[in-house]
Amino acid sequence: MKTRNFWIHPYAKFVLLALCLLLANGTVKAQVSSEDKAILIDIYKSTNGSSWVDSWDITTPVTDWYGVSVKDDKVVGINLFRNNLSGSLPTSIGGLKNLEELNLSFNRISGAIPSQISQLSNLRILKLEMNALNGSLPKNMKNLKALEEFTAFNNLLSGTLPKEIGTLQELKVLNLSSNDFTGTIPEAFGNLTQLEILGLFENALEGTIPNTFTHLDKLKELVLSNNQLGGEIPIALGQLERLRILQIQNNNFSSFKNIAQLDSERFLVFDYHNGNEKTKYKDVNFSRSRMADTKFEDVEDDN
Repeated sequence: MKTRNFWIHPYAKFVLLALCLLLANGTVKAQVSSEDKAILIDIYKSTNGSSWVDSWDITTPVTDWYGVSVKDDKVVGINLFRNNLSGSLPTSIGGLKNLEELNLSFNRISGAIPSQISQLSNLRILKLEMNALNGSLPKNMKNLKALEEFTAFNNLLSGTLPKEIGTLQELKVLNLSSNDFTGTIPEAFGNLTQLEILGLFENALEGTIPNTFTHLDKLKELVLSNNQLGGEIPIALGQLERLRILQIQNNNFSSFKNIAQLDSERFLVFDYHNGNEKTKYKDVNFSRSRMADTKFEDVEDDN
C-alpha cells in the first residue's frame, strides 16, 4: 500500500503553528463590533473616564477594559460600581443591544436617565443607585421585558412612578427609595407577580397601598416608610405568606385595625407608627438577616 505525501508551504506551517500557540495560551482576543466599541467610548468620555478609579486604555482590546464583559464578541455586561464616574449618560447607550447587566451604582453620575436605555431588551440587571440622577423615569421602560432587578435608590429622581413598570413580569427587585417621587403607587405594581423586594422608602408618595398587592405572593420585603401614604392598612398584606420585612412607619394612615390580624411571629422586621406609639414586633438578629432600610445595601467591605 502506497503512502501519499502532502506538501505544505513553509509559510502555511508557520501560520498554523502560531495559531495553535495562540489558542493554547488563550491569547486570542474577542473582537467586539466597532459600533459597540464606539458606544463604550461615548460612556467613557461622558462620565470623565480619565478620572475613574480604574480607567480604560481605549487603545487596547475591549476585552481588557475594566468592568466590561464580552461573550461571543458582544458586550453583555458593564460593571463600574464605585468607580468615580461623573457627568451624564450618553443617549447612545441604547445601542448596546446585547447588554444584560449595567451596574453604575455608587458614583456621581448626574442628569436624566436616557430614554434610550429602554432599548436594551436583553437587560436583566439595572443598578443606578447612589448617584445624582434627576428627572423622571423613562415612560417606555415597559420595553425592558427581561429586567429582573432595577435599583435606583438615593438619587434625585422625581415625577410619578410609571404604571408601565407593572408590565415587567420578570422583575424580582425594585428599589426606588430615597428620591423625590410624588403621586400614588400604581395599581399595576400588583401585576409584578415575581417581585420579592419592593422599596419605595423616603419619597413623597400619597394615596393608599394598592389592594392589588394581594397578588404579590412572592414578596419578602416591603418598605414604604417615610412617605405620605394614607387610608387603611390593607388586610391583603396579611395574606402575603412570604413577607418577612414590612416597614410602613412615618406615613398618614387613618386606621391600623388590620395590623392586629397580621401574624407577627413570622416577621423579621415590622415597623409602624400608630399616633405617637411605634410598635416593633420583633427584635432582629442581624447576624442572620439584613436591614430593611436598603439605602446602602451595595456597600462593599473596603478591607
